[in-house]
Amino acid sequence: MELSNELTALYRHWEKHINNRNEDRKVILNRDVYERIVKFANERMTIYERKIKGDLPPFSTDKILCNYRFCNIYRELDRQTIAFHRLLKPYENNFSLWLLNMLFCRFICNPGTISKVGLLNFERSNNIKVFKKLSSLSSPKYGVAYIFPISTIQKSKYNTREKFFCYYLPTVIKEIAKEIEAFESISVTEALERLLPIFGFNFKFHFTELLIDTAYQYPDKIDLFKRFPIGPGSLPTMNLLNPTQSPEEVCMSLASTHPNKFNYLTINGKKIPLSAENWEGIGCEFRKYTNLNKGDGRKRLYINK
Repeated sequence: MELSNELTALYRHWEKHINNRNEDRKVILNRDVYERIVKFANERMTIYERKIKGDLPPFSTDKILCNYRFCNIYRELDRQTIAFHRLLKPYENNFSLWLLNMLFCRFICNPGTISKVGLLNFERSNNIKVFKKLSSLSSPKYGVAYIFPISTIQKSKYNTREKFFCYYLPTVIKEIAKEIEAFESISVTEALERLLPIFGFNFKFHFTELLIDTAYQYPDKIDLFKRFPIGPGSLPTMNLLNPTQSPEEVCMSLASTHPNKFNYLTINGKKIPLSAENWEGIGCEFRKYTNLNKGDGRKRLYINK
């Protein structure tokens, strides 16, 4: 399906992804599992296209996909991702400020809360105001998509979320930004290894999200077709595809494939191939799908019918 002009303009990485020429990988994938994953992903893309066109539900004959919530195959299409990138678009020429607030947004994980408290900067007076607003908000004020491990910060002097976000992030993000600005198309895996020691707290999941966002707007720094960390949600799928190889290698092999008859996003008719980041997300959603088909897993009903 053709990408909208608004989304084409929102992100900067499309041209790099269209022109990507990922090398073929030698890892053998379980063909039956692979075909089931591609079928699942293609149906999710078709559902998305039907929604965008304004079709009426049901959007699929697959009862699981009709009744339960799944993330989009291309993460760039997720509403919260669009909201944060739209909000921070005016700051993308000030990388440290953009990075500070993208991390703030991902930690908050709730665009409504961000609109109420405002953005951070490197002026303490501003951040005190944000802190007071954030502290005074009643729950729920944080999103649940990304679990925040509160135990990670409890022994520090920034022992609440509000202190950590408003007072710690501005002290460390400039050094993080300086490190990223020296990157030249490195993988998310390598970037995590270099950045988390500087950050001082093990927020691997949130930093993975931050680096994906960085790759969308600064594609010369981070390459989403290179090594990508496999989260626990995607791990079972990678093991199904090939249990004898490392999950990262399996994911890289997926990124070198070109599924036939797949409903790719396109720009001017050119296909946007699926990166390692895309495939890791697909692996996670396919695991949810197979669990729900078995009657297991978290049942997040799709209510906007």
